[in-house]
Amino acid sequence: MGETRVYGYMRVSSKDQNEDRQRMALYEVGVPESNIYMDKQSGKDFERPAYRRMMRKLRKDDLLCIKSIDRLGRNYEEIQNQWRTLTRERGVDIYVIDMPLLDTRRGKDLMGTFLSDIVLQVLSFVAENERVNIRQRQAEGIAAARARGVKFGRPAAPLPDNFHEIYERWKAGKLTNAEAARMCDMPVASFRYRAKAHQDSLYLSNFK
Repeated sequence: MGETRVYGYMRVSSKDQNEDRQRMALYEVGVPESNIYMDKQSGKDFERPAYRRMMRKLRKDDLLCIKSIDRLGRNYEEIQNQWRTLTRERGVDIYVIDMPLLDTRRGKDLMGTFLSDIVLQVLSFVAENERVNIRQRQAEGIAAARARGVKFGRPAAPLPDNFHEIYERWKAGKLTNAEAARMCDMPVASFRYRAKAHQDSLYLSNFK
């Protein structure tokens, strides 16, 4: 048996997210800088370049360190699948820094494996449940902001000077969607959307 090689994997959700906490945690458990792999992607699947490169390097009895269990995946099923692939198919040990109970170097007997599997299932479920809750809170926050009149997305491009005239001709059936959109220099879908908004604003102006 050769010397155990120690690797670390990091994932951050976007290029703006700070990865220092994960990197420092990996340094503290002895992962060499040259063996740290990092992806700056959403993690919604495992088509991640750094993760794939690391998987090609990992050999039996190597040790993979991650700061938290959700670095392995974005949902319960993915975390379970990756854990099984690494530990059972590849023979790699895993150490989850934030949860020392998830250290496959400890308890190699049947009871230790059993307890580790139970902890993994609970934590991966908790990780997925928290993501679901975060998405729900974000959706509720956006809905509340929209109810207060907050606008999201890029500001709409200004309408052409002749938009009202073209709109009236289109509404009267004198122009097709494609003709009206071409005269306004915009895609058909955009014209129909802006026409609906224009109609709504005219309707509301009648009550002012």
